[in-house]
Amino acid sequence: MPALPRSFAAVALLAASQIACAHPRPTTPEEARMVRLEVVDRDTGAALPQYRHRREAWVAGEDDQPYTLRLTNIMGARVLVVLSVDGVNVVTGESADPAQSGYVLAPYASAEIDGWRKSMQEVAAFRFSAAADSYAARTGRPFDLGVIGAAVFREAAVVEPWPIPTPPIARAERSAPSAQAAETVADAAAGAPAPASPLGTAHGERRWSPSARTTFERASRQADELIALRHDRHEALVARGVIRFERQPWLAREPRAFPGGFMPDP
Repeated sequence: MPALPRSFAAVALLAASQIACAHPRPTTPEEARMVRLEVVDRDTGAALPQYRHRREAWVAGEDDQPYTLRLTNIMGARVLVVLSVDGVNVVTGESADPAQSGYVLAPYASAEIDGWRKSMQEVAAFRFSAAADSYAARTGRPFDLGVIGAAVFREAAVVEPWPIPTPPIARAERSAPSAQAAETVADAAAGAPAPASPLGTAHGERRWSPSARTTFERASRQADELIALRHDRHEALVARGVIRFERQPWLAREPRAFPGGFMPDP
């Protein structure tokens, strides 16, 4: 495979389709074959570890932790990625559906999506937050907190490579969302019972994040790949059994009445 260049995605503008189709059920980022999805701590630049549990993938976040979503195209052709956070399209702010606008990745390119798009120049940063402070809850949609989704589409026609310095966006299809399509990414959040106050994503500070527009014709109305990645606080993932209890070194053995040795300084 060629080396993965560091570049950005474009926002594509798509033609209308009058037929809505069912989409495959989400897979985990580890199993994805078209696009690699990672959550990156914006302060450290490190990707958060992903934990596999009951056919789902999880990351542990903290309140007010800033993050970005790193998308890497592992295909030799352009792809469209419709991206959602907490059930909300990160480009348009609509309740997410695979038929909507998304980012276009060049072959083998990587892009970091660092917020809710406010214009072609700015985004509102992604920050983990309490449920009540999440963007989805504050806009009356608190039902799908804690899940990140990506619907990936192949392109219908081969396009000559084009240099682009900013992430282009693809326009939505104009067909009405179907009940089947609406179930896709949100289905990933239906596994384990949700905690009383799940971890959501807030509408953070404005950040300079220029983008451009491009065109993209989907090869199919049905997504070729759906990816879902769930998140919650570390202690909640321990309680769910996603992360095993981490024993302290002094708890690694049974206590002994006479461990031996002389009296050390404290």
